[in-house]
Amino acid sequence: MMNETTESEAAYSALGFYHKISQLRADTWNALKRDLGRLVRTADEVETRHLVKSVDVKLTRLEIIEDYHAFPSKEDFHHVWTLFHNAEYGALEKVVKRLVRTLISESYRRRHVDLSDSDSESEDLEALDALAQLRRGHPTSNSSSQPYFELLIVDAMSRQEEEVVREAFHSLRRPEDKFIYDVVTVRSFEDALIAILVNPNIQACLIRYEFPYKSKYNLSALRNYLEGLSEIEMGNKTEADRSLLLGSMIREIRPEIDQFLVTSGDVEVTASRDIRHFNRIFYRETDYIEQHHTILRAIDDRYRTPFFDALREYSRKPTGVFHAMPISRGKSVTRSHWAGQMIDFYGINIFLAETSATSGGLDSLLQPYGPIKKAQEYAARAFGSRQSFFVTNGTSTANKIVVQALIKPGDIVLVDRDCHKSHHYGMVLSGAHVVYLDSYPLNDYSMYGAVPLREIKKSLLALKRNGQLHKVKMLLLTNCTFDGIVYNVRRVMEECLAIKPDLVFLWDEAWFAFATFNPTYRPRTAMHAARTLRDRYYSEEYKKEYAAWKEGFDKLDPDDDATWLDNTLMPDPEKTRVRAYATHSTHKTLTSLRQGSMIHVYDQEYRQKVEATFHEAYMTHTSTSPNYQIVASLDVGRMQAEMEGFELVHAQVEAALSLREQLYTNPVLQKYFRVLVNKDMIPLEFRQSGIDTFYDPVSGWNKMEEAWANDEFVVDPSRITMAIGLTGIDGDTFKNEYLMNQYGIQINKTSRNTVLFMTNIGTSRGSIAYLLDVLIKLAKGFDRRWEESSRPERKIIQHHVKSLTEDLPPLPDFSRFHDAFRPRKDSAEGDIRRAYFLSYDEENTEYLRFDNEALQEVMGQGRDVVSASFVIPYPPGFPVLVPGQVISDQILDFLQALDVTEIHGYRPELGLLVFTEEALKATDKCRE
Repeated sequence: MMNETTESEAAYSALGFYHKISQLRADTWNALKRDLGRLVRTADEVETRHLVKSVDVKLTRLEIIEDYHAFPSKEDFHHVWTLFHNAEYGALEKVVKRLVRTLISESYRRRHVDLSDSDSESEDLEALDALAQLRRGHPTSNSSSQPYFELLIVDAMSRQEEEVVREAFHSLRRPEDKFIYDVVTVRSFEDALIAILVNPNIQACLIRYEFPYKSKYNLSALRNYLEGLSEIEMGNKTEADRSLLLGSMIREIRPEIDQFLVTSGDVEVTASRDIRHFNRIFYRETDYIEQHHTILRAIDDRYRTPFFDALREYSRKPTGVFHAMPISRGKSVTRSHWAGQMIDFYGINIFLAETSATSGGLDSLLQPYGPIKKAQEYAARAFGSRQSFFVTNGTSTANKIVVQALIKPGDIVLVDRDCHKSHHYGMVLSGAHVVYLDSYPLNDYSMYGAVPLREIKKSLLALKRNGQLHKVKMLLLTNCTFDGIVYNVRRVMEECLAIKPDLVFLWDEAWFAFATFNPTYRPRTAMHAARTLRDRYYSEEYKKEYAAWKEGFDKLDPDDDATWLDNTLMPDPEKTRVRAYATHSTHKTLTSLRQGSMIHVYDQEYRQKVEATFHEAYMTHTSTSPNYQIVASLDVGRMQAEMEGFELVHAQVEAALSLREQLYTNPVLQKYFRVLVNKDMIPLEFRQSGIDTFYDPVSGWNKMEEAWANDEFVVDPSRITMAIGLTGIDGDTFKNEYLMNQYGIQINKTSRNTVLFMTNIGTSRGSIAYLLDVLIKLAKGFDRRWEESSRPERKIIQHHVKSLTEDLPPLPDFSRFHDAFRPRKDSAEGDIRRAYFLSYDEENTEYLRFDNEALQEVMGQGRDVVSASFVIPYPPGFPVLVPGQVISDQILDFLQALDVTEIHGYRPELGLLVFTEEALKATDKCRE
C-alpha cells in the first residue's frame, strides 16, 4: 500500500525530470535487489532496521514509477507490499529477483509473468529469457514475435474496476493477433501526461470523460507542459472540454500515440466538435471488442512499411532476368567460382531484392505511384510535414535539390557562412547572389556557434534599404550545428517573416532528424515550427494580438534600425505565407543505410509555385538507378521512429546525461578534460533563461526544459564537446592516435582543442561505461607521462598546452566579395557562380604562397587579393574563403596560425589560388 502523501511527494521529487526516469527505475530495482539480499542474510539488528527503511524508501519510489507501467501491475505491486509488511523478506527477495530478470529480459512482452508463482519451471523460463536478451547483441531480430505495446486508459476508476477492465482486454487476445498489448490505467489529467512521458511502451490511449485534473503526486516534470493551466480553471471545464484538451496535449507531447475518446453521453454533439486529435469516438465504455480491433488496426497502420513489404514480396517471386544488373537475383555471384564470399558475408536476400525494375509490385523513386509514394506519405505523417521525399545519395544532394528547386540566377540567399559545403556548391549551381551571415565565434575552442537573429534581421533591413528585399528568396541555416547549437526556429521564422512575409526557409537538419521524436526537442524543429506558425496566423486570437502590436509598433520610427532590431517583431497574418523546408540525414541519427536522407516540406505555396520545379530538381540530382535497399531502410527507419522513436531518443538523451554527469564530477577526468556547457558555447546575451548549465551537483538535471523553451540558442546535451587542451594534444591527434588506434573509439569531429562525442539511438549504457573507462585510463596515462618526463620534456608539454589553451587564433569573419562579383556595389551580396567558373580558365588565376611572404607582400602594396576557390581547413571544416572573396589580414593570420595538415583548396607547394588583377578588371568591366 502507498505511504503518506508527503512521503510520496518527497520520493517523487527525487525522480528529477523525465529524461532520467528509466535509468532511475532500472537502478532502483537493482539496488532494491541488493538491499533485500543483504537483509535476508544479516543477523545484525541495527543493519536490519537500516535495510528495512532503505527497502521501504525504494519501494515507495518504485510504486510511483510503476503506477505508469503495465508490468509490474498494480496487483503485482500489492503483492510486493504485502510480503514487505508481513516481513517475508526471503519470499520478497525471490519476487524482486524475478521482477528484475523479467524487466531486463523484457519477457513480459512475450508472455504473462505470474510473480506469485516461484516454481523452478518459472525460474528456468526467466533464465532462458535473460539468455535471449544477452544474445540480442548478435545479428538476430525479434521480428517473428508479436510486437508488444501498452494501452493507456484515463478514467477515475477504483482498483477493482481497473482489474475488470484489464481482464476484459486480456480476454480478447488471440494467437493470430499481429500485436500484443497490456493496459495501464491512470485516474487524472496530470497522471495521463506523466504516463506518456515516462512510459515509452504506451502506443494508444482511451480517454473517458470522468477524471479529475490533479494527480496525487508532485509532478514537477510537467511544469513546462502545464504552464497556463490551473486546477481551478480545469475544474470549471466540462468533462468533454477536459477530454479534448487532454487529447490535444497528448498529441503535442507524443503525436504518434493513437487516441480514442469514449463517451456514454451525446456522442453526436461530441463528434461535431474539434476532435481532430482522436482516431475515433466510442459510444459505450464496455464496447471492448470494437475498441480492441480498432486499436490494433491503428497500430498496424503505423507499423506498415509499404516499400519494404513490396521489396520482400518481390524477392520471393520467381523471375527471369533479361535486363541490366547481372547481380540481380544473385545470379552473377551464386554461379561464380570466385565471388561467393559476397553471399557468405551479406546473405542471399540482399541479392534477391536487388533489381532495376520499377514494376511487378515495386515503384519508381523518380515518379512514385505505388509503395514508394505511400512510404513517403507515411514519412510526412511521422515528421509532421506536408510532403516528404526520399533521397538515396545523402543530404548533400538533398540540399542541392531544394536550392535548385527554389532559387533561380540572381535571387538573393542569406546563408550562414560556416554551413556544410553542399550549400556553397548549391549556390554555385543555382546562380544565387549570396549574402553570407557570420555566426558568433567561440575563439577559445576554434569553432563557431550559430547566426544571431539580430544579425539576420540587420542583413534583411540593409537589403530593404537598398531596394533589394524583393530579390531575397531564402534564408538557409544549419539546425542543429555539428557541435549541437540549436536555433529557436519558430522565433527566427516569425521575426524574419515580419520583414519579408514570403521568405523561404531551408533548415539543414542533417544531424537533427531524431529531434522530432522527443517533446523537448520537437518545438525547435523546422516542421513543427512551420505547422505551429501556420495554425497561429490563421487564428482569430493572433489577428487581435497582431493588431494591438501593430498599433504600438507604428508609433515608433520605422526608418530607425533600432525599431526593428530591438523589438520582437510580429508578421502580418494577411500577408504571411509559411514556407519551410528541412533536410534530414536519416542515416546519421535514425535507422537507415548510409546516404539515406529525406526532404520535408511545409510550404503553403508548394502546389502553386514549387511542385513542378521541385520535381525537375529532384530528377536532376537523383539517379535513375536508385539503391532500393536504401529506400527500404528509410521506410523501415520511419516505421521504427513512429513506433519506438520516443523510447529510443529518450534512452539516447539519458545515456548522454549520464556521461556528462560523470565527466562533470569525476576528479580524475577533470584534471585533463572539461565538458563544455551552455555558458561555454552560448554567450549570455543569447541565453534569456540565464541558465549556465543543465546540471547542478545538488539539484541534478532540472533546468533543461526551461532553457529549451526560452533561449535563442541551446546546446543539445546528446552531443558532448570536450575540451582537451590541458592534455597538450590537438584534437586530430587525440582522435586518431589515442581514441581510434588504441581503443577503437570512433568520433567524427574535432577542433584544435576539442573532441566531439555524439550519442545516438544505438548508444548503450555499456558503451558509455567503456568510454569513461578509456578516458580514465588516458588521464592516468597523462599523469604518468608528466611524472616520468625530464625537465626539457615537461617544457615541451607545457608549450603544447599553452598553444592549445591560450595561443589560439581568432576566428575570422567573412570579409567581402570583390566588386567584380558584386551585382551592386552598395550591397553585400556576391555572385559566387561567376567567380567559381571564372577560375576554370587557367589564365585568369595564379598561385600565391603565404609561407614565403609572397601573398603578404602584394597585400601590403594595396592589392585586393581575391580567392579563386573554396579554402576549407579540417578542422574546423568551414570555408575560410569562397570564390570571389577578398582575402583579409584576419583570414591570413588565421591560416598562418593553423597547425592542421588538411586544407582543402590549398596546395602547400603552390599556395592559394587567386584571381589575377587583369581577370578582375576584365570581369568588373564586363559586369558594368
